[in-house]
Parts: sequence; structure tokens; C-alpha cells
Amino acid sequence: MAYWLMKSEPNVFSWDDMVKVKKEGWDGVRNYQASNNMKAMKIGDMAFFYHSNIGKEVVGIVKISKLYHPDPTDTSGRFGMVEVSAHKPLKTAVTLADIKAHPKLQKMALVKQSRLSVCPVTADEWKTICKLGGVS
Repeated sequence: MAYWLMKSEPNVFSWDDMVKVKKEGWDGVRNYQASNNMKAMKIGDMAFFYHSNIGKEVVGIVKISKLYHPDPTDTSGRFGMVEVSAHKPLKTAVTLADIKAHPKLQKMALVKQSRLSVCPVTADEWKTICKLGGVS
């Protein structure tokens, strides 16, 4: 299993929205590196749901439920999307400040490539953030 982090602006689509709909296509990604990350995802992989811009924090976990496929919002036909399913919330949100301050998370893609909307997370980073967030 691989681990990921997926960013969403909470004023556009929040964790609460994700929980309400249960499954959602992760559309609108227009960055080639982020798109390639989604192409690498497998069904059952897990991803942190990260509120970007407002909050800047990991708030939940989603599971990849459908592989990369065409994104109907992309008129160019170049980009695709995956589908994610709500898995569970973090008991305590893990902020970007928490992540930047933690010695084990200094090399995290979220820190090194802050503008990337879909990025990989190592197994050790996953365990550390889950521990900080009060989930296992």
C-alpha cells in the first residue's frame, strides 16, 4: 500500500463535505506532477485529506476507491482523476506548523513542494502524522 496527501480548499470542498458524499472524484488537478502521482495510485491506497489555504491542516483520511480515469472537467483531455472514499477523521487536526516543527517530517513533500496538490507520503511520515492526529 502507498500513502498520499491530497489538498482541498475547505471553502470549496471540505472534510465535512467528503463525509457527507462518502465518495467523490478528485477532479480539477491541472499539474503534471500531481496528475502523475494520481496515476500511480492503487485501489486501497490511503491519503490524508488536507485543508489548504484555510486551516492548512490534515483533518482526515480517504481511501482510493477508483483508479485514474478521464476528468470530465478537463476540456483539453490531458488530465484525469481518481475517486476517493471517506475513511476516518483525525481525532486532532495536524497543522502545517506541527508538520514543519516535527523532526521526522522535515523532508515531507508537503514541506519541500508546498504548492503540489497531490503528493506522496512515506510510511514513516504516515505513522507519525497518524500518531499526532490520534489515529492508528
